[in-house]
Amino acid sequence: MLSNKISTVIITKNEETNIERCLLSVLDFSDEVIVVDDFSTDQTPDICKGHKVVFIQNKFEDFASQKNHALDKARFPLVFSIDADEEVSEKLKQSILAIKAHPTMMFYSMNRKTNYLGKWIRYSGWYPDTKIRLWQKENARWHGAVHEVLHPEPQKVQHLRGDLLHYSYPSLQWHITKLNHFTDIASERMFSRNKRVSWLKMILSMKFNFIKKYVFQLGFLDGYHGFLLALMSSYYTLLKYAKLRHLQSKPKKEA
Repeated sequence: MLSNKISTVIITKNEETNIERCLLSVLDFSDEVIVVDDFSTDQTPDICKGHKVVFIQNKFEDFASQKNHALDKARFPLVFSIDADEEVSEKLKQSILAIKAHPTMMFYSMNRKTNYLGKWIRYSGWYPDTKIRLWQKENARWHGAVHEVLHPEPQKVQHLRGDLLHYSYPSLQWHITKLNHFTDIASERMFSRNKRVSWLKMILSMKFNFIKKYVFQLGFLDGYHGFLLALMSSYYTLLKYAKLRHLQSKPKKEA
């Protein structure tokens, strides 16, 4: 029998500007809310403890591990996973409440809409950005250090109406900092798997990423923000491969 009680799970690290908005958007349909925090040094713990949530602190290793730790703490089989910088829209909330009343599937997907530097992005490969975030937890777990995905990949998924609102890019400085962090992880993982890249592939990949975002994925319809996103996507590719090349150039340690 499918569960109709929902455990909402969230991971945090210094999310004082986002977490209350996130929590307020899920309390109406959640039978419990679990926050797994990577020892935040801002007001995140105090904000969480001001609401009816289960607050747990756990050292971050990677995104999949931290999210799976939150899953393991969930008491109910039906889980909803949301990031601290996301918010459930009213239409999506009504869709989730309808599923809660009459659960019919193991997996449910929804569209995610991202706010980039104050603008909602509708093209550039960023929308609809469909995500599976509601599922019977025994059927899948998170895999992947950076861009974590559910595994095994579900074959049958019911799509819900309404958007998951993503407030992930408040400033250009923040975006650059995140790119630097993510490319560190990506390059190190490629290097550990003996991946190699030539300077020619690095240049061609940069160009392809810009054209893909701006032309094929209609980024130009997002105006200046779409142009900037295409540039940043190209920059991500350059940085990731440049860091990999740097790792390749280091002398090997003697055994």
